[in-house]
Amino acid sequence: MRFATDLISLLERSLPAPNPRVRALHLPPPSAIGSKAGEFCALELDDGSIGLSYVLLDDSLARLLDGDAAGAVARMDALELARQFVKGGAAERTLGFAAANALSRTVLDRAGYRPPRGGDSIGGIDPRPGEHIGMIGLFTPLLRRVVEAGARLTVVELEPAWAGDFDGYRVTLDARELEQCDKVLSTSTVLLNDSLDRMLAHCRRARYVALIGPSAGCLPDPLFARGVSAVGGSWIDDGPGMIDALRRGEPWGAFAWKFLIRREDYPGRAAADGSALSAGR
Repeated sequence: MRFATDLISLLERSLPAPNPRVRALHLPPPSAIGSKAGEFCALELDDGSIGLSYVLLDDSLARLLDGDAAGAVARMDALELARQFVKGGAAERTLGFAAANALSRTVLDRAGYRPPRGGDSIGGIDPRPGEHIGMIGLFTPLLRRVVEAGARLTVVELEPAWAGDFDGYRVTLDARELEQCDKVLSTSTVLLNDSLDRMLAHCRRARYVALIGPSAGCLPDPLFARGVSAVGGSWIDDGPGMIDALRRGEPWGAFAWKFLIRREDYPGRAAADGSALSAGR
């Protein structure tokens, strides 16, 4: 089964009735397009949970800004909206993924679970001299961390203009090159563009696979079941502050902190009463 299908099925089993409803969709302003502050939307539920989703996939942001997306989803059953992550177009999947992330936060909060803080910005891959590190998606700010550690770096990208050999690393369009990597660091965009399972099929040799990004806020169980070693995302501590900054097109990192959940430390999906996760706090 696809990751999206597995995640929605897990949410259906985990959420106690009644399902939360959408309070509001928050989009970055057009003035933020082209900056980091314009890369994500936030979906707010009536229980206060917030889910993020990347908005630059295909023409998603333009469609969301041009239409009345906020009005269309207001007061909608959040699980119904999350189901669009499975079968919608790019814009619909963007909103569905944001809803799935928000509902995941609902489940985790009701279980009393708070993930561990991340110790670094590279998903705990700990690159060592001589290791071959794979990167799915070009994390430009993280390149130096890997290269300066003495590791060999191969980046898999979808954009042909970025391919080539550079100082200390190589960018390729061929995902098969991941098959030679010892460790792999992936952007969470693979969840949204439905390339996760295809990419992971080339990571079987890797002894550590980390998936990171602000929108990696979903329940991690389906990722761990697929062999992902760690999941890192943004845990929003100040929802109103974060939303205000996002709507203004300003950086919102001060209103959240980075977490990293390792597979071996995760207590598992919460039962309806939250006992499974509460026991692992």
